[in-house]
Amino acid sequence: MTSATAACLGKLGLPAPLRELAAVKWDAIIVGAGHNGLACAAYLARAGKRVLVLEARERVGGACTIAEPWPGIRMSPCAYVAGILHPLVIDELRLRAHGFEWQHAAGGMFIPFEDGSSVQLWDDDARCIAEIERFAPGDVDGWIAMQAVMSRATEAVRPADARDMWIGRAPTAAQVQARLNGDADAINLLFNWSMVEYVERYLKDERLQMAYLGQGVIGTNASPYERGTASIYFYHFCGRMGDSIGQWGYVKGGMGMVSFILGDVARELGATIACGVPVARILPGEGVELAGGERINAPVVISNADPAVTLRLLGDAANPEWRRKVAAWPMQSATVKVNLALRALPNFTARPGSDEPHHRAVINTPLSAPQLHAAHQTARAGHLPAHMWTEIYLQSVYDESVAPAGTHTMSVFAQYAPAKFATGDWDSHRVAAGQLVIDSIARFCPNLPDAIIDREVLGPPDIEQSVGLTGGHIFQGECLPDYMWDKRFAHRTPMPGVYLCGACTHPGGGVVGINGRNAAMELLHG
Repeated sequence: MTSATAACLGKLGLPAPLRELAAVKWDAIIVGAGHNGLACAAYLARAGKRVLVLEARERVGGACTIAEPWPGIRMSPCAYVAGILHPLVIDELRLRAHGFEWQHAAGGMFIPFEDGSSVQLWDDDARCIAEIERFAPGDVDGWIAMQAVMSRATEAVRPADARDMWIGRAPTAAQVQARLNGDADAINLLFNWSMVEYVERYLKDERLQMAYLGQGVIGTNASPYERGTASIYFYHFCGRMGDSIGQWGYVKGGMGMVSFILGDVARELGATIACGVPVARILPGEGVELAGGERINAPVVISNADPAVTLRLLGDAANPEWRRKVAAWPMQSATVKVNLALRALPNFTARPGSDEPHHRAVINTPLSAPQLHAAHQTARAGHLPAHMWTEIYLQSVYDESVAPAGTHTMSVFAQYAPAKFATGDWDSHRVAAGQLVIDSIARFCPNLPDAIIDREVLGPPDIEQSVGLTGGHIFQGECLPDYMWDKRFAHRTPMPGVYLCGACTHPGGGVVGINGRNAAMELLHG
């Protein structure tokens, strides 16, 4: 099935003049057409509600959209792979029937090292164990135990049924721990261990420890020595999109297809989506006021925006206690995104070749725990570190539709980057930051930078500017234990008729979709 929203790359425009939209008696207005807002709209429309989605930008999808930065090359600027999109959303909204296709990145995770060695951590346990037997034979039993605690925690907290604790209202930490039923290692994984503690508990080989360290800090403004960073790995491991837990993969056409198909579904169910319509104020119990002064009335407003943006839109109408929570909410990203067009895939010194099994993996260029900590401290001080940890995604290996023949896409998630520089700003440091990311990869790939056709560098201020996320934080705030479960923002706010449906709500950030469903269910059923 062809996506109508994808056909125009999400640029839906105005479905009717504003005066006509203002004349409709809406049941709910959703501020922001990110994927969670569109999911929320679909569920509400399915329940018979008259729903209007207002998006300030010209394109739907927020951080999970598709752009064409260079002719013929389509990329999502901020969201790269899918692994935690909730199966309930996929099934209930019939995303597959509307064209959603997902292919498991069966190569798992590939990590080269500066000594010329490398390891490919396959998603298939038997293949992964065989690789570890070759690479670090003394760690096979430890690796099995490390994966076992992750699996036990997932089966307890996120069983593949209605008991999944990501569905519905957020549980308390005590309720989550009760579900873990005294499993001390699982409790420590979700609430206490740093990523360094986690890998050192189970693994002895320093390289194998390094291979996993980045999974505890990805998208997180924290050192791997900090309490709770191991839970970041759990959060990203517990997805159930594939035939076993923890699988990640590529969405045909690019990650923005998730949002575009949700947009199709929402409109098919009766929701109205208007782009290029910035909201200036949320009026609790009344509706919204647009930037041009027009008012559109509805008894319910659901914000897909992050807490800081929502607070700004509420102004003096915000509850004081809720305002204080927003002020204390950490939303400063330490991530830089680099999107590249390539004339050839990266050729790794550790495993030479231009089309190899490791190109079908998610690729990490590792740093040791002390290096990651030093990089974090350097970035916090407003300087670029010596090297960056990177995670690399090669969508075009799986999906030829995103790039012309003979070219490839490479998306890079890198950290740590300063939010603000000690001297100068991102405009004066952007080129250097992008080059540092490329150099950090080129240590392992001698055909870089020669294989690069073009590049796009997005620091935290660029992400904030382009998709409206305060601090450039794609999770709308940290996902460490102190900010998870019932510590995230409730879908129902203290302000009458005002709800939240974005990544700041339970269960957290990433392309999940269940946040939008949870918000809709809270409104519909309480």
